[in-house]
Amino acid sequence: MKNEIYKFLYNELTDYEKEGVSLSMEGSPASPTQIVEAHMMREDVSYMRDYVLDEDGDIKEVCFHHVKLQEKTAAVDTPQNNNKMSK
Repeated sequence: MKNEIYKFLYNELTDYEKEGVSLSMEGSPASPTQIVEAHMMREDVSYMRDYVLDEDGDIKEVCFHHVKLQEKTAAVDTPQNNNKMSK
């Protein structure tokens, strides 16, 4: 299952790169391979994406920043959890 996720991520990032979208990780330029390898090696860390848009609203850059999750306080951002958290 995880291999499928990594393949999907690699294909997604490769498509972005083909469209001229810059990719970076922790502030440094990164290739799709580097980003996927980092995801594979750091299973205790999640990566947050920041999308940078150009003046027309098109994606011009995707930045990945690692976020260390705390086991007991980590929440999945789902509509069900958002409803529970807003009460």
